[in-house]
Amino acid sequence: MKIAVVGTGYVGLVSGACFAEMGVDVTCVDIDQEKIEGLKKGGIPIYEPGLKSLVTRNYEAGRLHFTTDLPSVLNDMQMVFISVGTPSDDDGTADLSQVETVANTIADHMMVPLLVVTKSTVPVGTSFRVRDLVRKRLDERGLNDLTFDVASNPEFLKEGAAVNDFMSPDRVVVGVETEHAKELMTRLYRPFLLNNFRVIFMDILSSEMTKYASNAMLATRISFMNDIANLCERVGADVNMVRRGVGSDSRIGRSFLYPGCGYGGSCFPKDIRALIKTAEDFGYEMRVIKAVEEENDRQKEILFEKLNSHFDDAIKGKNVAVWGLSFKPETDDVREAPSLTLIHSLLSAGAAVRAYDPAAMEEARHYLGDSIYYANDIYDAADGADALIVPTEWKEFRLPNWSILSKIMNTRLVIDGRNIYNREELASHGFDYRGIGQK
Repeated sequence: MKIAVVGTGYVGLVSGACFAEMGVDVTCVDIDQEKIEGLKKGGIPIYEPGLKSLVTRNYEAGRLHFTTDLPSVLNDMQMVFISVGTPSDDDGTADLSQVETVANTIADHMMVPLLVVTKSTVPVGTSFRVRDLVRKRLDERGLNDLTFDVASNPEFLKEGAAVNDFMSPDRVVVGVETEHAKELMTRLYRPFLLNNFRVIFMDILSSEMTKYASNAMLATRISFMNDIANLCERVGADVNMVRRGVGSDSRIGRSFLYPGCGYGGSCFPKDIRALIKTAEDFGYEMRVIKAVEEENDRQKEILFEKLNSHFDDAIKGKNVAVWGLSFKPETDDVREAPSLTLIHSLLSAGAAVRAYDPAAMEEARHYLGDSIYYANDIYDAADGADALIVPTEWKEFRLPNWSILSKIMNTRLVIDGRNIYNREELASHGFDYRGIGQK
């Protein structure tokens, strides 16, 4: 089987490499010549555990190819996956310009039957929009009898665990219109699911909605638990105990019940806004989802508020260490990261920031420039700090040497945005500890 994957971002590159690992002949396509040449030389444009070795192995084996020229390979393919970006406009509308560009390119050069699969996260109805664009152009070219199919195949990858998620998925959701499309998608995914064949076929509109609904549910659980955590602090309860009690209910479960300083990344914020906007376009108000977004925006301010309260609004001139810039561990993605909200608030208040992240330093520079000090390690960041704030729970942050930190910090204050530390342990080293949702 030969497929093309258009877009070598997070979704496209992971998908292409994993398909190749299962023996599929994959050509990854991108308009960025520098990125394509880098991939041919083993350079990986994103940080994702396990991805580099996967790409290198399959490229050297001749199963994974890279090009900027989709027309030159298009008619050798059975399927084309559209995996390009769909960023949000200011009003939350998903920008489909890249999707439409790929659809038009396919329509202008297609000469053989194809299955065109939308893998990008797109508003409900986009796959039909792609179908109509291609059909119209084929008719204009006089190719009225040339058949093709469309399908929707949303991704459910967790950044930091994307390769494992793709290779051993909980489920694969596929929206199709025809039996031919269903047969092709079944053949493609069978190797991944030999022990538990869980491809869930449905209509295309339901498939597209499933992606948004899944992310909205996860985001809702996060914002709900953050709301509970904030109330716990006010009434004197411990959210860690509450979370254990709530999560033990089999109807609820433990996943995504960890309070923190808000969610970020490329999926949840964008998808929540797109879902709200889609509802507005159809004359419906998503009141619960709007509240989720509002709560998340508020929660991103919680770390700054705790610091400001400790110093009685006298933050100007303070040195603040920030451990973690990515929106979550095991990724270099800083889009919509709570750390950025925190740092902008600190700088606006006149504080100096010393930050460290194991993977996201260069990405953070695109957003923060030279406005902060980029430390060499966690101790360099904490040197001379009046407070240590932890927005991201990287593993290497979990067991620092508190004896060293107690000596190099000006003020022994730790604000833990992910509840990874033990209050009693830090108190034994003389630290004032502030977590989320704790007394």
